[in-house]
Amino acid sequence: MSRAPHRRNRRTPLASAGLHLALLTAAAVAVFPPLWLLVTSFKPRDDAFSTELVTHFTLANYTHVLADTEFLTWFGNSVLIVGVTTVLGVFIAATTGYAVSRFRFPGMRPLMWLLLITQMFPVAVLIVPLYNLMASLGLLNQPAGLIVTYLTIAVPFCAWMMKGFFDTIPVEIDESGRVDGLNPFGTFWRLVLPLARPGLAVTGFYTFVTAWAEVAYASAFMTGEENLTLAGGLQTFVNQYTNDWGSMTAAAVIIAVPAALVFSFAQRHLVSGLTAGTTKG
Repeated sequence: MSRAPHRRNRRTPLASAGLHLALLTAAAVAVFPPLWLLVTSFKPRDDAFSTELVTHFTLANYTHVLADTEFLTWFGNSVLIVGVTTVLGVFIAATTGYAVSRFRFPGMRPLMWLLLITQMFPVAVLIVPLYNLMASLGLLNQPAGLIVTYLTIAVPFCAWMMKGFFDTIPVEIDESGRVDGLNPFGTFWRLVLPLARPGLAVTGFYTFVTAWAEVAYASAFMTGEENLTLAGGLQTFVNQYTNDWGSMTAAAVIIAVPAALVFSFAQRHLVSGLTAGTTKG
């Protein structure tokens, strides 16, 4: 008895050409802004709006940013705030996600809904009450104020994601820990957490990006050049008083380097972490 040959669905040459054209167009749209930012950073200030490529290559913009501004101070402020926010955010999100994944306690469901609801409010709604709260606590122009604010942004989403990730880890691992005499935190720290590295990488990357690239809160809560973060410092180059696009593009390129390094370090875990975190709710 002859078997009918298996016929695969194949794209026509026209459909294949259209698909490749769409992909190339999307890639060009994604790559053009950062590429043009990089090109502009090597141009003299007078050529910032020129549509030509670099005709007079110069490092003057980078030299000015690093030597003549408070950029290194802003960088140090950002590293401190982002570092503490990332460490605390990952720890709080991981412990919260593990607790709601493994334990049943009064108020668990309202807690999860509360975490979800907090993500629905835009910055424009929250910035005034948060500003008043930070002012009443004396946390304006203090790194702690921004750290607390960024944690309120990152932790709810990350806790939801970590719960979904912990749901994929077999409960038998927890049971084996209890048999060996470990308490719940010991089981979490020694047995479960090492298996959650992809989820932790995603949580850490999301928290880092949230704090590193945030502008609105950083500009509202921090004043004075010595207190600014990188996001706030960028605004000193282009505003109603100055128009130094060369320095701004150079600073933006420098700011992008740490984010690219963090992404390259975490990217091998991002896909598996995001996928695992969405398999169960």
